[in-house]
Amino acid sequence: MDQVVHQQCDATPAGPGSVFHNRPAQKILGYLSNKWNVLVIRRLSKRTMRYAELKRDIGDISEKMLTQTLRQLESIGLVERKIYPVIPPKVEYSLTDLGRTLEKPLAILCDWSVTHIAEVEDALKRYEEKKKAEQ
Repeated sequence: MDQVVHQQCDATPAGPGSVFHNRPAQKILGYLSNKWNVLVIRRLSKRTMRYAELKRDIGDISEKMLTQTLRQLESIGLVERKIYPVIPPKVEYSLTDLGRTLEKPLAILCDWSVTHIAEVEDALKRYEEKKKAEQ
């Protein structure tokens, strides 16, 4: 099974105009490969939240970027927006069943990030020093 999944992820296009035809993983990763998407999904994996709560919890995300992120995640079926007919309007965001399937993979990625941050920062520092020395 693993080999089949890897083959599907690495498949080459069938011909002109079929950039994503045989690369389903590339297409989906394109939707997800954004730090804001990951942060929003991680926050919503804990509980349903309102817009202002998400903004406050994430911190350095602009209103425009949060709105775009929520719309994109909703459009690909990962986030559900529920509007309550009250004044002022109340809107809540939660993960869909499909969105919940990302909880474990993202937790693994986030755990990896925490475990290896020092190594990554050291590598970045060495790279920058090497670049300076080459100039």
